[in-house]
Amino acid sequence: MIDLIGFAHTPFTRAPGADIEALMARVATESIADAGLDASDIDAVVIGHFGHGLIEQGFVAGLSSGLVAGLRGKPSLRVESACASGSAAVHQAAMRIAAGRAKRVLVIGAEVMSSLPTREVGQALLKASYVQDEAQIEGGFAGMFARIAGQYAQRFGNPHDAMARIAVKAHANGVHNPYAQYRKPLELADCSVASDKNPSVVGMLLRSDCSPISDGAAALVMSAASAVPAGAPRVRLRAMAQVNDLMPTVGRDMSELSGARQVWQQVLAEGGVTLDQLAGAEVHDCFTVAELMLYEAMGLTPPGRGHIALDEGWVEAGGRLAVNLSGGLKSKGHPVGATGVSMHVLAAWLLLGRYRPGALRANADMVGVLNMGGAAVTNFASLLERVH
Repeated sequence: MIDLIGFAHTPFTRAPGADIEALMARVATESIADAGLDASDIDAVVIGHFGHGLIEQGFVAGLSSGLVAGLRGKPSLRVESACASGSAAVHQAAMRIAAGRAKRVLVIGAEVMSSLPTREVGQALLKASYVQDEAQIEGGFAGMFARIAGQYAQRFGNPHDAMARIAVKAHANGVHNPYAQYRKPLELADCSVASDKNPSVVGMLLRSDCSPISDGAAALVMSAASAVPAGAPRVRLRAMAQVNDLMPTVGRDMSELSGARQVWQQVLAEGGVTLDQLAGAEVHDCFTVAELMLYEAMGLTPPGRGHIALDEGWVEAGGRLAVNLSGGLKSKGHPVGATGVSMHVLAAWLLLGRYRPGALRANADMVGVLNMGGAAVTNFASLLERVH
């Protein structure tokens, strides 16, 4: 059994001049202290970081020995899996513990994106596409998901009303999150049509449909259950799964996120649970259409009927499956390498009552995480449960 026992999170923001090493050092120090440990108690470090030219510094795993006194000499590696790099780091740490190669692993997710102009950030992010065919897509990854929204609309009808409601929900949740990049509510009318304040980005995507460029970091300490210090906060990793789909979108039916559906089915099966046993989920809403399609991939509704989850209030606070109580990527922010770790931290805090106590339905013991990389190419899912 593997537990998450120490947590840290910086505010997500757009801060030109942000320093990747300083962000990593901050969350490393705070998460180790939160676990009631010294850095010397950590057996290994795993770092989720996208990079690909967003900053000058590469080889961020090489920074780990100098982050906190006591980490020098500990093995460290950086994993990259596009927007799911953080969840890849969480899973890599869990596998190291399960293999008996470590008892306690520090997991850090970090990204600095705002050092470059917006256009160059977009070009760097497109390295996570199938470059041979997709590097010249208008609007970068927004253009990619505009195509996905178009295919969804062609098959099921225009989803923009549901997308606008997802944007409103995201910002309503972000108001409660002290680490969120955007903490102001949005009105449905403002998210429904293009305007000077909410211009069209590409295709049917408005600015309110898109997650922002962000800088930030998050960290957690993972431990074998037998090595958890007395009194440490703990949430159990009940199950995890990963599924990779084809990278070129031209080879897939993009009106559905089949890789996300497969990984969700796998993680529920591995955990021996049904969807109804989960009270919440932090999911990858890089664009509002992605969250809509993930309702369907998770089995909340049939394909093309994701709007029902909104109509019925299932995904709201206290609902059947409260989705993105953190504000999601849309409101909380999306520093690429930090995102997956952040999702696990916020999910754990929900179960521990550290964040929005009472926002999950009564007797909530389990929350899921569903993190995608690229255009749903790599898909990571985790189930976290309260330890009684």
